[in-house]
Amino acid sequence: MIVRVARGMDLAGFLGLAGQVEQWFGPMVDDPGFRRAVEEHIGRGAALVVDAPTGDRLLGGLLFGSEPPLHHVHWLVVSEEARGLGVGRALMAEALGRFAAGGGTVEVVTFGAGHPGAEAGGARAFYEGLGFTPGEPAPAGPEGGSRQVYRRPVGRPPAGP
Repeated sequence: MIVRVARGMDLAGFLGLAGQVEQWFGPMVDDPGFRRAVEEHIGRGAALVVDAPTGDRLLGGLLFGSEPPLHHVHWLVVSEEARGLGVGRALMAEALGRFAAGGGTVEVVTFGAGHPGAEAGGARAFYEGLGFTPGEPAPAGPEGGSRQVYRRPVGRPPAGP
């Protein structure tokens, strides 16, 4: 599995992934704000993707932001067909190594405990498995569902000799 930096031609793939999770996140595919956010992340080199082996679609995508020492997973989606295959872990490992190598804290807002996507999509268990811990509630999502902040410290590189 290869994680790569997204390119402009990947916008359609991000929209395809978004279409698979609109029931949990609210409308995104036709939302100009979402499209703009993806384009901006791609333009900054802050979007990562994993291609399907056939190269005709994306298996996963991630949008990341950093203002050290605080880093943010803005959006992470794995296609339904690829969930449980390590795509999300690979995206996170690349993002942390590429964007948060200097250390600090990584935050992500994910589903609250009572949200249907928390169980069906496995997001809370996914982040907890990566060492994130639940924090305070976050504002409700655009579809009205509960959200919660998750955090994880990321280490600093060892000091030189």
